[in-house]
Amino acid sequence: MRRLGSVQRKMPCVFVTEVKDEPSAKREHQPFKVLTTETVSHKALDADIYSAIPTEKVDGTCCYVTTYKDQPYLWARLDRKPNKQADKRFKNFLHSKENSKEFLWNVEEDFKPVPECWIPAKEIDQLNGNPVPDENGHIPGWVPVEKNNKQYCWHSSVVNYEFEIALVLKHCPDDPGLLEISAVPLSDLLEQTLELIGTNINGNPYGLGNKKHPLHLLVPHGAFQIKNLPTLKHNDLLSWFEGCREGKIEGIVWHCHDVCLIKVHRHHLGLCWPIPDTYMNSKPVIINMNLNKYDYAFDTKCLFSRFSKIDNQKFGRLKDIILDV
Repeated sequence: MRRLGSVQRKMPCVFVTEVKDEPSAKREHQPFKVLTTETVSHKALDADIYSAIPTEKVDGTCCYVTTYKDQPYLWARLDRKPNKQADKRFKNFLHSKENSKEFLWNVEEDFKPVPECWIPAKEIDQLNGNPVPDENGHIPGWVPVEKNNKQYCWHSSVVNYEFEIALVLKHCPDDPGLLEISAVPLSDLLEQTLELIGTNINGNPYGLGNKKHPLHLLVPHGAFQIKNLPTLKHNDLLSWFEGCREGKIEGIVWHCHDVCLIKVHRHHLGLCWPIPDTYMNSKPVIINMNLNKYDYAFDTKCLFSRFSKIDNQKFGRLKDIILDV
């Protein structure tokens, strides 16, 4: 199977969208909703959406694996945002009636500072050597997850830089109906993006761990392919999300052959998320840690050590795994 595209920029919706003057169910205090029409977007058609690979959109926070300090490293998403003055100018521009011209940014003066190790995301537009902000006025980017950085402590919990491994959730290679949690070499994940999910991420929609024993995992983007998706029609997708077990997911991401990514979220269709019984939690999961080869005494409190104590065990659901050992 070919490696699927990485998430380096905001993904367009598969359908043309429109704004409704109703309170958002997705974002608190947002007085409007963004809903789909029944028209497939030009971006989706240009990317040959009908031959794309549909995958589950996993609800977490985006991460990236690339080199730092001459070794594979996990990087956290950090968008560079405009300062107050520039943000005010930008919002006035968006709400003005005379906005046919393009908004002009001064990247060096209009944006808040970022750490020196920050890098802009790949695939974003460049102008005179500077990254161009997206339609929201943000410059997507990444910062390396240092071991003792409290801001990214949940990111740190899923990696070990001494042995360059990461805790990854994916399908078991020998049984597609089974999920597997394993320690994967970071070198195998180079230049991939992944979703960090777990107890302290985005309200924990998958019910992983608990406050006393938090549990976090990385899911490679595109890891969960959708096999029986209906035709690309608004009502058919709506029925699939509402009536099929496989539709109990946050959304769909299509990986197109030109590496373009196209998405649809349940909220785009007026549906709720999170939901009680997700498809991810309907599959059994096996632990495949095998840390003996590292001949190393892992910190007993770390996730790697805790998982090693339940190695080869099988659980009915992800939410059944409580690391109180």
